[in-house]
Amino acid sequence: MINSLFVINLQGKIIIEKHWRGIISRQIVDVFNDESAKFINSVPENMNGDKDWKEPFYSREDVPPILETPKYWLLNVLRDDLIWLCPVDREVDPMLVFEFIHRIIDILTDYLAEVSEPSIRENFVTVYQLLEEMMDYGYPLTTEPNTLKDIIMPPTIMNRVMTTVNAAAGVAPKFPQNLSSIPWRKAGVKYTQNEIYFDIIEEIDATIAQNGTVVSCEAHGNVVANCRLSGMPDLTLSFVNPRLIDDVSFHPCVRYRKWESDKVLSFVPPDGQFKLMSYRVALTHYQAMPLQVKPQILVSKNGGKFDISVHPRTTDGKPIENVKLSLPMPKSTLSVNATCNSGQYMYDPVSKSIKWDIGKIQQRDRAPMLSGTFRSSDLDPDTGMTIGVEFQISMYAVSGLRVDSLRLFHEGYKPYKGVRSLTKAGKFYIRT
Repeated sequence: MINSLFVINLQGKIIIEKHWRGIISRQIVDVFNDESAKFINSVPENMNGDKDWKEPFYSREDVPPILETPKYWLLNVLRDDLIWLCPVDREVDPMLVFEFIHRIIDILTDYLAEVSEPSIRENFVTVYQLLEEMMDYGYPLTTEPNTLKDIIMPPTIMNRVMTTVNAAAGVAPKFPQNLSSIPWRKAGVKYTQNEIYFDIIEEIDATIAQNGTVVSCEAHGNVVANCRLSGMPDLTLSFVNPRLIDDVSFHPCVRYRKWESDKVLSFVPPDGQFKLMSYRVALTHYQAMPLQVKPQILVSKNGGKFDISVHPRTTDGKPIENVKLSLPMPKSTLSVNATCNSGQYMYDPVSKSIKWDIGKIQQRDRAPMLSGTFRSSDLDPDTGMTIGVEFQISMYAVSGLRVDSLRLFHEGYKPYKGVRSLTKAGKFYIRT
């Protein structure tokens, strides 16, 4: 069970708080800030022998998700520059708390389009009403967007005025008129054109050694659906090669036993957009890489030189778009001089990093290259650098997952089905 929730900005100030079981003192936020500071402000001793070293060694992302204090466990999530803090004083499954926090953020994103300090303050009443409806005495209650939108109106200008007036007058939000036996789908949904769209979105997380050896490589995928179907459709979605995927997680609408036995998705979909499933695919061979980055970096005490080339690989003829490389330079770098034959580069003397925006690459194109030199005041020749890579490929799934067919039951119409795929870089790094 969850007692309280505090939403905090990066300065450690409370934006909103909600208590479901008693009231926990706001001083717990001060305790959290003090505990977090131990990780954020830690500075390594004798870093390169420089006593004037001022840069923090840790960031907000390095704060552990669970901090232990004499009275509470502080479960926290950092997302979009906001900290969501749940103090817990008794034994509870932490994954339940984390899942509920992320569910709150997803619901607020659906309502507000962007979850930020200004948007929460501007829509304070709506946010508070959602927190009230989503949990009952510390237990998750209503967490489906369709049901919540029947109870609490999304914030338009008119709705915001009405909500504020009703809250001041003590008027409760409206109650849904047409109750559904399925919690995630509204009753009485009607469309003139019945259609459903599926987006297969995959992110590649990879670490590659300088010689091209794959240290680790896997794809994390989501199947996002946008349903505009009338009535109460019962769907069965099948894939061409479902056994490729692993670590599958489903929306509550999916019948899990049907997936276990037949490897098909059987479900009554929510209305509108929702994440149908997420999965992981282990990419075990180098051929799965959409592009190959070949770095050559020679480092000396006073600087060095670098040559970086990018080579596209087989992507079923689809171009690789929005290709960007980032190369953090040593902190002692004084200047950088470079040229590139494709796109444009920029050196940031403040962050000491090179940003190379290549743009689109096709397989028949000449390999983009970035060459240059840099000067440094004092540098260890054994210093290594790590290149970060960004890209995306439309209408391509690196895992090979494809939709085979969609069948509809219990309704008399034939829906239109659309499927798109997108592959993009997640945490994609090249060691040098």
